[in-house]
Amino acid sequence: MYDALIIGGGAAGMSCALVLGSAKNKPFAKNKHVGIIIHQKASHLQTALFNNVLGLPPNTTGASVLERGKQQLSELYPHVTQIEYEKVLEISRQKERFLIKTNKNAYTTKLVVVAVGYTSLMRIKGLEQYVEPHPRAAIEKDRIWLKNNDHLIEENLYVAGTLAGWRSQFSIASGSGAHVATDILTLWNSGRHTKVHDKIEN
Repeated sequence: MYDALIIGGGAAGMSCALVLGSAKNKPFAKNKHVGIIIHQKASHLQTALFNNVLGLPPNTTGASVLERGKQQLSELYPHVTQIEYEKVLEISRQKERFLIKTNKNAYTTKLVVVAVGYTSLMRIKGLEQYVEPHPRAAIEKDRIWLKNNDHLIEENLYVAGTLAGWRSQFSIASGSGAHVATDILTLWNSGRHTKVHDKIEN
């Protein structure tokens, strides 16, 4: 049983995982079981080239960001389970938990973050009722979003990144994932607003 399971290993999903992982020493988060299902083959980052992202050297490729993200998560926050080479097929609610079925396994979790791409090819069973045309993409591109209120689709079911209705910009998707993570940490912290910062000690 996971406390939070993130679906998607792109900018939004990895950012969400990193922020949740960084809260490991907080009393309200230290015993939480967090996982991320990393299916990156269809990520738009595979063909991206970054010259306008704060902190990234010019000519950084999206593919390298994906690989470094997994390594960063593994080295800094190894308690976050990385599930690779699996594709989510179905999400279903079962009382106080969700059942996530992939092409290989099934997982249970108290909370879900959906952070996959926003193309109309997104076919996760159980999410059909939330799918609508994307509000910030050209209609001819046939993009979708999962209708939500500030990233929350329904209780304990979140969406992040372009699928949440944001534009396809790396910084925006990353920020959306971090936003969801801080909302989850706030939930775990009994509703007290929460963020995680590291500081240089003097």
